[in-house]
Amino acid sequence: MREMSRDEWWYFASEGTRTGKAAVTRADGSPHVTPIWFILNETADGDELVFNTGMESVKGRALRRDPRLSVTVDDQEPPYSYVQFTAEVTLETDVDEMLPYSTAIGARYMGEDKAEAFGKRNAVEGEYLVRARITKVVALADIAE
Repeated sequence: MREMSRDEWWYFASEGTRTGKAAVTRADGSPHVTPIWFILNETADGDELVFNTGMESVKGRALRRDPRLSVTVDDQEPPYSYVQFTAEVTLETDVDEMLPYSTAIGARYMGEDKAEAFGKRNAVEGEYLVRARITKVVALADIAE
């Protein structure tokens, strides 16, 4: 087992169609974990993980109340690796701001030929663009070696 460098974990988390497993805390304090489609983004303020969610989904309501988020991305084949992100969330509702990110997420998970349609389907009223500024990364590779 070894720690991944930033370049390694960035590639690992961005490669192919691996989903993230996003964890939030419900109002009653119970945990909620759900898969997400996401992209990583570099900004002047640091690295962020970006995805969409419905405003009234469990994630949307939880993040509106408490902006803390944890996301894990893993490889389910030996020798097993994972990246765990801790992040602070900003929720955006501007559809024009949302569209390029939704389209990029669509390209990653649905393919370039369906990216535009996916982007337009998700950059709508009632959706959040979740911009999760990464505050901590735990990235381990080759766990079973």
